[in-house]
Amino acid sequence: MNRRRLLQHVGGAGALGILGRIAWPIGAALATGEAHAQSAALEAPGTHLLLLGTQGGPNFNPTRSETASALVIDGRAYLVDCGYGALGALRKAGVNYRDIGHVFLTHLHDDHTADLAAFLSHQWSDGRVTPTTVIGPYGTKAMVKAALDFSAANTAIRLVDEARSVKPATIFKGEDVKATATPLAIYADDKLRAASIENTHFPDSSKRRMPYRSLAYRFETDTRSIVFSGDTSYSEGVVRLAKNADVLVCETIEVASMRRAFESMVAKGAYADNAEGVWSHIVGTHTSTENAGRMAAEAGVRMLVLNHVLPGALLPVEDAAYVEGVRKHFSGDVVVGRDLMVL
Repeated sequence: MNRRRLLQHVGGAGALGILGRIAWPIGAALATGEAHAQSAALEAPGTHLLLLGTQGGPNFNPTRSETASALVIDGRAYLVDCGYGALGALRKAGVNYRDIGHVFLTHLHDDHTADLAAFLSHQWSDGRVTPTTVIGPYGTKAMVKAALDFSAANTAIRLVDEARSVKPATIFKGEDVKATATPLAIYADDKLRAASIENTHFPDSSKRRMPYRSLAYRFETDTRSIVFSGDTSYSEGVVRLAKNADVLVCETIEVASMRRAFESMVAKGAYADNAEGVWSHIVGTHTSTENAGRMAAEAGVRMLVLNHVLPGALLPVEDAAYVEGVRKHFSGDVVVGRDLMVL
């Protein structure tokens, strides 16, 4: 692992230029020709960002699935978060989920992990025999074990009925990453170098009562540098990690419209145990459009991709409403993410 080279990039030395990008619409709307072009884009040499699910959660609907993305580097895919809908989106995008060997989780909320058990179980049922490693903050290792327990019956049946020889516990593992205030090199191979830093999704008052943490990731390849903020409020750590990156994939909330969507959901019975407590979490631990632009500007990134969008498909909102807040601070390229976009 070339830790010095990775941290030099994180610190701002020699940022890489953006390659050309292709932005495709929602998967359900893809015509046959567009779907083939999308698949061809992912198969082309270079580093491609595939948005699998872009809805801020925990929510999912026919047009936006929960948070998940893939980095496809010279045809090799890495998964970043695994919210509900990730497995189906990989299939729609033409990415073989069986071949993915690494998953990076930003944190362990269900809208970022709901498809993990299905992903691992289907990898094994589909015949994967080489390791898959799930990397994330404290609790990731235990979550992988729980996923294996969830699929224990499926495993036992297939081992008998299909004479399987590889047991899931021998190829699937989780790794807990320490949450740090400075960039930490966590992974490297021949295609990818990764670093993490703690973001500010969990307030100090909560962290004093639990061991769970939330991370942002920076991924460096030979052609691009891409940072995922994870769920977070404004974070100096994210700014530090994203210095001079080509792309910052940042969650965002347009507060006024999300409040309208929230009140509609509450009127239909959602969050009956403590609606305003949930609202305080939503506005206090997520990134406003203004702060997304502020972090992008302070980090000096070239492109800002808005992800984990709130209200997203919960309420009809024009892209311009999200971009308006961003433009108070950031003048670079802005993309409002949608499911199955390739960038």
